[in-house]
Amino acid sequence: MAQPVRVRRLTEQEGQKLQHIVRRGSTGSVRFRRAMMLLASAGGSTVPVIARLVQADEDTVRDVIHLFNEIGLVCPNPRWAGGRPRLLSPDDEDFVIQTATTRPTQVGKPFTRWSSRKLADHLRRNIARPVRIGREALRCLLARRGITFQRTKTWKESPDPAFDAKLDRIEYAINERPDRTFAFDEFGPLGIRPTAGSCWAERGHPDRLPATYRRTHGITYFHGCYSVGDDQMWGVNRRRKGIVHTWAALRTIRATRPDGAPIGTRALHAYLRWRNKNARHPDVLASQRRERARIRSEKSIRWGGRSPAAAA
Repeated sequence: MAQPVRVRRLTEQEGQKLQHIVRRGSTGSVRFRRAMMLLASAGGSTVPVIARLVQADEDTVRDVIHLFNEIGLVCPNPRWAGGRPRLLSPDDEDFVIQTATTRPTQVGKPFTRWSSRKLADHLRRNIARPVRIGREALRCLLARRGITFQRTKTWKESPDPAFDAKLDRIEYAINERPDRTFAFDEFGPLGIRPTAGSCWAERGHPDRLPATYRRTHGITYFHGCYSVGDDQMWGVNRRRKGIVHTWAALRTIRATRPDGAPIGTRALHAYLRWRNKNARHPDVLASQRRERARIRSEKSIRWGGRSPAAAA
């Protein structure tokens, strides 16, 4: 029996890029639809399900998945054909890309970033190598070469040496044992507060809502469960957070499989028992806190801050 068509395992960078396309893109764009196909496939959905989700043909979904497995993140970008011949040579395009990725201050400009207007004007007025290109053609060229306007961001990866092994176990549970795999999470505190809106009203008399300075009606915690195999969700609201409510939610998962076969939460139960059995002694915790405070004092580091050398 042939294996179902499925996208390969996504890297963290690929997953973040596809999610960015879905969150920021238009629902009718080609990039949005292709990114939706890839994320749905990475989440374990089959080709027929994805085709119904994005209202596309099943062969189209398979082609997109195969193309991504071959060329990666270039796949979501449509490659249109036709149109008039290009007016810029490949060397001119390379020069435009080189200029766009160079800081304006390095070429004598008194600003720190290029806008499309400033970049097109600089290329047109460049004495050494003038390049005439419109703002829309410049935008298309940058997009075609994978150049986007970005801000510097921090990132981190899991230092766990068993990260790949754990991910393999998760994928096995989702793909091979979906009828025994559940997701559980709690969310809170939920506070009911007024949300501002907009409407037509007489000038100078907007609808006003009181600010929530005191939550006199308390808060709410939500415990939610999801059965991967059945695609069913259930949950309950609680007036406070506590282990009793968490155990009650986990028991509802066990109740859905009364045959006693193992389910995804058994490892969670085992960890909770181990953690409570191996709790550190209060004297050990106090000693560790004193040692960390002593080290921070020697290095002149305030709690939660950086050392003077690093800050400089």
